[in-house]
Amino acid sequence: MTVPITPLRPEECRPVPDAGLGALETEKGNLPLESVDVAAHVTGLVAGVEVVQTFRNAFDVSLEATYVFPLPPRAAVTAFRMEADDRVVDGVLKERGQARADYDRALAEGRRAAIAEEDRPDVFTIRVGNIVPGERVVVRLTLSQPLPYEDGAAEFRFPLVVAPRYIPGAPLPGPSAGGGVAPDTDAVPDASRITPPVLLPGFPYPVRLSLATTIDPTGLDLREVRSSLHEVDREGDTIRLRPGERLDRDFILRLAFDASSSLALVPDDAADAGSPGEGTTDGSGSAEGTARDTAKDTAEDTAEDTAEDTAEDTAEDTAEDTAEDTADAGGTFVLTLLPPPEDATRTASRDVVLLLDRSGSMTGWKMVAARRAAARIVDTLTRHDRFAVLSFDSVVERAFSGGLVDASDRNRYRAVEHLSRLDARGGTEMLAPLEEALRLLDGHTAPAPGKATGTNPGQPGEDGRHGGSGVYGEQARDRVLVLVTDGQVGNEDEILERIGARLHGIRVHTVGIDRAVNAGFLGRLALLGSGRCELVESEDRLDAAMEHIHRRIGSPLVTDVALKAEGLDLVADTVTHAGSLYPGVPLVVSGRYRGRRPAGALTVQGRTADGRPWEERIEGRPAHGPAARAVWARAHLRGLEDRYAMGDHSLEQRIVDASLRFGVLCRFTAFVAVDTRVTGEGGPEHRVIQPVEPPSGWEMPTAMPMMAAGAPMMAKMAAFIPAGPETPPGSAADRPIAAAPPPGAPPAAPAAPPYAAAPAPARRRASRGFSVGRFLPHPGEGTAPVTDVEGIRPVLAEELARLGQAESLPERERRRYLADLASRLRVVAQMVGGHPDLAALATDLERAEWAEVSLDDLWRRTADLLTALTGRSGSASTTDPTSPGSTFPGSAPGAKEGRRPFWKRS
Repeated sequence: MTVPITPLRPEECRPVPDAGLGALETEKGNLPLESVDVAAHVTGLVAGVEVVQTFRNAFDVSLEATYVFPLPPRAAVTAFRMEADDRVVDGVLKERGQARADYDRALAEGRRAAIAEEDRPDVFTIRVGNIVPGERVVVRLTLSQPLPYEDGAAEFRFPLVVAPRYIPGAPLPGPSAGGGVAPDTDAVPDASRITPPVLLPGFPYPVRLSLATTIDPTGLDLREVRSSLHEVDREGDTIRLRPGERLDRDFILRLAFDASSSLALVPDDAADAGSPGEGTTDGSGSAEGTARDTAKDTAEDTAEDTAEDTAEDTAEDTAEDTAEDTADAGGTFVLTLLPPPEDATRTASRDVVLLLDRSGSMTGWKMVAARRAAARIVDTLTRHDRFAVLSFDSVVERAFSGGLVDASDRNRYRAVEHLSRLDARGGTEMLAPLEEALRLLDGHTAPAPGKATGTNPGQPGEDGRHGGSGVYGEQARDRVLVLVTDGQVGNEDEILERIGARLHGIRVHTVGIDRAVNAGFLGRLALLGSGRCELVESEDRLDAAMEHIHRRIGSPLVTDVALKAEGLDLVADTVTHAGSLYPGVPLVVSGRYRGRRPAGALTVQGRTADGRPWEERIEGRPAHGPAARAVWARAHLRGLEDRYAMGDHSLEQRIVDASLRFGVLCRFTAFVAVDTRVTGEGGPEHRVIQPVEPPSGWEMPTAMPMMAAGAPMMAKMAAFIPAGPETPPGSAADRPIAAAPPPGAPPAAPAAPPYAAAPAPARRRASRGFSVGRFLPHPGEGTAPVTDVEGIRPVLAEELARLGQAESLPERERRRYLADLASRLRVVAQMVGGHPDLAALATDLERAEWAEVSLDDLWRRTADLLTALTGRSGSASTTDPTSPGSTFPGSAPGAKEGRRPFWKRS
């Protein structure tokens, strides 16, 4: 049976003599988690980590203990081990359903077993079953993680607590997927697996924490080491937490040293020498072995963006069989390239939408820091820019009516004034404001169907400017979305699914403000938008983080980055996305190569901001150690998982195969360790899910029933802080977007054209089917027509009109206009099931920014084709994809009929 942990008041507990720091004794016994020990070894820009968790059964019956805990979102977990009663059992990586079946069978047979599962990129669950009374069981996790490097400093961040997350949606019938306090919902069907109970404030701390980090700069010039949130002691190269620290905030070290451009070639045999998990159950590889065997080359090269920045298009249409066929005679390469000096030319004008999370979890210092961060972004805008400010909790509020407004002094002052009035309140409904921001950046001020702003978008905004995007100016502008939040939501997959395909051409930057931030989700969102993810754990860190964001809002230094191999046989479908090169940030690209001899070079090619060719050649050098392959595999898997989350469910088997092939844990696999010895009769008689510490800096009232199973998550999140003063109802700019217009209000503007509008939110199903905008393409899906040529004629006519109006723009802006037009024409071609002329023109327009391409020829070809197509006739469309009951052709199929979601599979 499952027994929920009920709140204990401090007066009900007393310390146990000689039991160690934090041990408790109560009439109901101790909580199962006794200690957490973290040993990290930083070698250059890679960290090898071993996490040791000790569980103790203080009851007089057999016990199953469950612990939900965080790990770094870019970490690759490569080994799992269980130790009990002088027995050591190495975990085996299996498909998740098979691993669960093995675990359940072992418990039913009275054997001891443990299982480790990933529920989010940074949320993991360990269950240890059939712990006999009085027994201690130790589980060990081995992982490797790259360290972000920027502006001369690397950061080692290790999370220690899973913070409460807002869970939207309606509860699902049937048993829960896990033992957490929130019920599974149609929006978050595994909510009960990511919401562990939270200890009430004042509860004596029951878990002993030790954390030691050894730093080996491997020849790099280490100038400084700083600890951000914890008191530490330094002994030589080792930094340790002082006794008494709590599992309530991230552990952060910042290491200031120099890196260099390099190309590391790591043969598989060198990686296998210290890498458990691939074709073996030996998990004895220590964290030190994982890290210290990584030479300076590998350490430098597996830096920063290997797991996050490369996952956006990681191994697009990857041929998994190809990777497997070449694995026996090949290896992993990791390229790190420092950017050239920044061009002195002026950054292009920008359209910026700022989204500020004001939900209940943002109370206290986080709300103060978020307001400061948002105000800093507003202050950096120039008169050439346009912007909008949206704040959200359960509703969305605007600083200005209508659409984007000019960044004049007056408008920037009014925006900062609006931000200063915001307080934390309500729940974290993040999907609606993100969709609204995308509509603004797409040039439409009307809300999605079923929503109204309470304002008239046709009325003039501040400074007499009308809402809307203008006629052609935005086509030559950089479109930027900045999200400031703690990221504490549980419907990450739903958000990525709904907006992922709409982020083309929009750069997304995320600022995570929390001491236990949801870094995995924010990193994935920034990755899909080719932007930055800055994590701010204190107000002291805010200035440095915002300085990075300010620089990234501008244009990249080098775009269209591609690799040319010399003497290396690259497995093309495994090479991670190169993206663009930004000032102060190394570009990291990794992948697989064929051949037993690690030798060769790579030439990095691209285009500068003015369209001129640019390249740099880097010689390869052999390197050793398992970290390079493990980190590449984790990034590769993360990219496939993101595509799965966006609706391409056909990738499930490929994800499982890749995880098992490279021995790296993912959401579709699990490590399971089963003892052969029988310790009892049948399964455990008692089950406990370990409560976690309230995150540092969160204000959580003692009366809040944080550990009551099944309590509505919305009520709990709203209880963090009393609702702030409501905006006066007469303020049109601050009316909730989800609210209906008040009586007598002017009618809303007509809905945006269907090719840019978002669909009305549909009720979610537990099968996690794919759903996006009306005519948005889906990676890997066919191009079934949703209309005919007659249906796209209005779209092409509008494009032709804008093309004529943009003809007077400067050459550079005209080139950017045509390059943006290419992506839109591809969507139009897919609307009719494929159009050869439009597709061919779009391919040529993608090179419009190249200096050697004739702008006049491209412009004339575009005008001629659009003129011809708008003059043709065609039959009327008989399909309305937005009508009730219609389906979106090209939507990815859901799970197989009758096949359970992977988080419930056994």
